[in-house]
Amino acid sequence: MTDANVADVLKELAALEDPAVRAVNERHGDDHGVNLTKLRAVAKRLKTNQELAVGLWRSGDSAARLLALLICRPKAFGREDLDQMLRAARTPKVHTWLVNYVVKKNPHAEDLRLTWLADPDPQVASAGWALTSDRVAKKPDGLDLPGLLDQVETELADAPDPLQWSMNETLATIGIHHPGERGRAVAIGERLEVLKDYPTSPGCTSPYAPTWIAELVRRREG
Repeated sequence: MTDANVADVLKELAALEDPAVRAVNERHGDDHGVNLTKLRAVAKRLKTNQELAVGLWRSGDSAARLLALLICRPKAFGREDLDQMLRAARTPKVHTWLVNYVVKKNPHAEDLRLTWLADPDPQVASAGWALTSDRVAKKPDGLDLPGLLDQVETELADAPDPLQWSMNETLATIGIHHPGERGRAVAIGERLEVLKDYPTSPGCTSPYAPTWIAELVRRREG
């Protein structure tokens, strides 16, 4: 299907629409009804196609945007392209995939991280914190970890979703990957009790930072 165009792909995605899948997704704030395994199969067949990816993104359809993020070339986007895309990604799955699959692989990731962290829009700021968490784990040199903990301690409890989730992840990531800051990270989590009572399925790790830190440290060091 190398000559696929946007209209063809949108038609195919419409045929994959499943009301049951949509109902589940809508409970999590998403607005598409395509099974993600089937979506990935379409992406595998289409292969990388930046032009098609751009066209699918511009359609505004969430399933099409998810597909676009799977077939695009992450490094082909300019800084302003990604900034505009992030601000247009208003559903959780599109937002998360854009950050994880595209922005993290783009040379403008650090510049965008700093810009988004300071943005007053919680949705945008959450992307900045997601990128910060990734850098804490992979490239911490140059980061002010005590300063990040200061900010988390001050702002986490009252932060709205999804900003609270991203800040909490950064708190846990600092505790997991940086033993020198672990005690303080755990203490902040215990004092604030953010997500302490969040329902967690069997076999999954609680998002409550002290529990998350303890479990991941046990796995890493055990």
